Amino acid sequence: MVFAMNDRNTAYVAPPLRRYDGPASGRTPLSSPLQASLRRAAVAGALAAGDLFVVLSVLRISGFVLAEHSRYLAFASAVLIGIFWAAGLYTGVGPSPFERLRLRTLGVLAFCAIRTIWALHTGMEGAGYVWFAVEVSLLVVAGHYVELYVRGLLERQGRLGAPTVIVGTGPAAQALFQFLANEPSLGLRPIGILHVPADGARPGLQNQFRGIADHSNLTEPAEVAVIASGSDLCDLDSYFGMLTGPKRILVAVVGEHLQSLYAPMRTLGTGIGIEISNAARFLRYRLGKRLLDLLISLPLAILALPLVAVLALAIKLTFRETAFFAQERLGRDGRIFRVLKIRTMYGDAEHRLAEHLERHPAARAEWERFFKLSNDPRVLPLLGSVIRRWSLDELPQLWNIIRGDMSLVGPRPFPEYHTIRFDEDFRLLRERVLPGLTGLWQVSSRSDGDLGVQRAQDLFYIRNQCLWLDLYILLQTIPAVLTAKGAR
Repeated sequence: MVFAMNDRNTAYVAPPLRRYDGPASGRTPLSSPLQASLRRAAVAGALAAGDLFVVLSVLRISGFVLAEHSRYLAFASAVLIGIFWAAGLYTGVGPSPFERLRLRTLGVLAFCAIRTIWALHTGMEGAGYVWFAVEVSLLVVAGHYVELYVRGLLERQGRLGAPTVIVGTGPAAQALFQFLANEPSLGLRPIGILHVPADGARPGLQNQFRGIADHSNLTEPAEVAVIASGSDLCDLDSYFGMLTGPKRILVAVVGEHLQSLYAPMRTLGTGIGIEISNAARFLRYRLGKRLLDLLISLPLAILALPLVAVLALAIKLTFRETAFFAQERLGRDGRIFRVLKIRTMYGDAEHRLAEHLERHPAARAEWERFFKLSNDPRVLPLLGSVIRRWSLDELPQLWNIIRGDMSLVGPRPFPEYHTIRFDEDFRLLRERVLPGLTGLWQVSSRSDGDLGVQRAQDLFYIRNQCLWLDLYILLQTIPAVLTAKGAR
């Protein structure tokens, strides 16, 4: 289980928790098998139904399921659903969003391998093979978006999250409780804290909002136990004998330098070792990332050229301003490059900003926190706002990507006045990677995330660079742009 960072910068307001009381039986009946099974079945059924809809739709429009092959449609669908089930995609408590995308893609590739063998056996015409690449893309991309929709629906209905008890003491347990409550997409819904006393006495359940109650009964069954600290594993027999319900026990290893999407464990004598690596250190990742940049940015640049020309002409004719502008930004290894953008601000934007911040203290506070303004006096009316809302002003940066100044995915190249607000160690870390056209911050918080959120999300990306994370961010960029999430 990977705990992704919180992408919300709003304060967490805790929901009312159920009361912990009951007879002092000496054991904690944390599981109602029927209740837990029904919840898991509902989650698995909904997720599988979403994939079934995608599979049937894709196979129906592909060249494989022709009229004479329609009897195999149900079998083909069952095979792919079975692969996804075996990969663990149908549990609310499961892989992180990035890992789910990887497993989905590998599952689709395995399915297409089976399809290829079947096609060779049946002697399908050559046109059928053309659809294989199309099917892979559709099954992965459409399946990814349908999964997000279904999981969001289950989350809103309160069915996705598995009731989770936090085991630990002090600030670590409290922070983990708040984090999981802020991240329902992880599928872990915290319902209480099992307090581990420092003196070795009998543990008790702590309701952080209603005081400490008797540990002998937790009225809502818990399916997962999360240990807030590895040091709390010292005496399993003293309290885990009471946890008769949870089938999953997770250990949280906290620390921003320990963030890793893939952290295999090794046995080290009486302990365990966690292997932490970074794909960016390997040449194959850098070459693959560059290839991905070119394969996507070159066609996009050609397709976007007419739109860029129309927008530039509109800016020039409407506002008598230069249609493009270039601004110096800090790139990899501290190299300065000029980032290209379509103009969306007045030529005297800096003067307008200074005057506005001088007259409006609230705007100054907003600027110092986000370096963005809800009502920005620099932005050209109507046309400039529309261009910024849909991020069309960033299209010329495809040329920066083709040149190698930037990548499709990476930390955004902020202006100097923005970057200087980060601590020096983080700035140096940022300089080790290519800046990106989009990034984790853009697809989660965008302008709604303050400096702390930006730092956390950029740090997570830097620590976990891999092609699967890049593909996930690229897929999430599409709905983020279409919904203008956090755009200012």
